[in-house]
Amino acid sequence: MPRRVNHRGTPVVFPLGALLMVAAVAALAAQPNRWLAFLVGVGALGLLDDLAAGSPRGLRGHARAAVRGELSTGAIKAIGTIALAAYALAARGASASEYIAGIGVLALAAHLGNLFDTRPGRSEKALALSIAAICLTSWSLAPLKPIAALIGPVAVCAWFTLRERAMLGDSGASLVGGMIGILLVTTLPLAALWISLALLIAISLYGEFRSISAAIERVPLFDRLDSLGRAN
Repeated sequence: MPRRVNHRGTPVVFPLGALLMVAAVAALAAQPNRWLAFLVGVGALGLLDDLAAGSPRGLRGHARAAVRGELSTGAIKAIGTIALAAYALAARGASASEYIAGIGVLALAAHLGNLFDTRPGRSEKALALSIAAICLTSWSLAPLKPIAALIGPVAVCAWFTLRERAMLGDSGASLVGGMIGILLVTTLPLAALWISLALLIAISLYGEFRSISAAIERVPLFDRLDSLGRAN
């Protein structure tokens, strides 16, 4: 597989998310459903961004490209992710409020995966913490059913990313973030879903203007969790 330098200048395999997508496609073929279709779709959109050399980065970069009349891969990814989220939620019989909030949470959670994928294993740890919080709150493993087929492959990816042997890329990070979004929309009541959407919007906006890594490093507990398991 091709290689790219990480945040420390170390050449690593990139994008590992392509292999995670293979696992998602296999899971979708074995058990077709809208959640897995959403994950395959956001992974494919992320892969498009991974393969596009010189593509603008961040929401502002894609917005500037749109103003210039350019259709960037990021714009395609944003539109596609919203459409996939709408498709995934369409069969749930949700109210208009639940539907709108759910679309926002799914789309921004996928984006959150990309924002976090600037340090080894961070996106995967965000998923692990989300799983732990939701399962402990409900005292059940049932909430994991929609994403169960991909938890193992994500754990394998984390083994490589934490050791700085590979990077997820947008393909893998979007897919992992999408898994977080699915957990949220399938378990949270409406009020909590809107709160989650507000938090995701706040984090996304913060990540556009400030360094999320710097913010994590300023909080000792977050910094310890963030560095846990890394090779260095």
